[in-house]
Amino acid sequence: MARIPPIFATQFIVLSLLSSFALILVQGEDDHDFVRAMDRDLLGLKKEKLSHFKLYWHDILSGKNPSSIGVVKSPVNSSTHFGFVNMIDNPLTEKPELSSKLLGRAQGFYASASQQEFGLLMAMNFHFIQGKYNGSTITVLGRNPVFNKVREMPVIGGSGLFRFARGYVEARTHTFTPSTRDAIVEYNAYVLHY
Repeated sequence: MARIPPIFATQFIVLSLLSSFALILVQGEDDHDFVRAMDRDLLGLKKEKLSHFKLYWHDILSGKNPSSIGVVKSPVNSSTHFGFVNMIDNPLTEKPELSSKLLGRAQGFYASASQQEFGLLMAMNFHFIQGKYNGSTITVLGRNPVFNKVREMPVIGGSGLFRFARGYVEARTHTFTPSTRDAIVEYNAYVLHY
């Protein structure tokens, strides 16, 4: 009877073990019934496009109907008001004048998140109410060092026509009234979406 050299037997055993592990790993992926690959066409995801939106954000703290309300005061004596939180439902308009065409509302909050400088954490949805974008949102979440001339924050998602959105916004203060703390900020949003 022919004898198998020991080197071939060792290689056969190692190859068999590796094949078994590979089979176990491939079969292990099937155990996750909660996730599956999908065809993007089923969700209507065709060609991705880049859109630019220019709008004006009106942060109104004064008057009888403010759009920005303090919900948490700074718990410490801080020059940056560290810890304060404002809830917002700010108008988004086509031009700097509040009387110009209303495009939507910025809904969310901002909070002082820095002890060294006046830097805000911004968490808001731009909810559009005009044209084909009516009912769609863009979600912005990021750091806003308000005394910088230009501030950049990421677009982290959206809904409606902005499903799977990503991109960024640039914020520039148009006007700020120290006596009332009302502000008008120009936002330029650059959004990749389907």
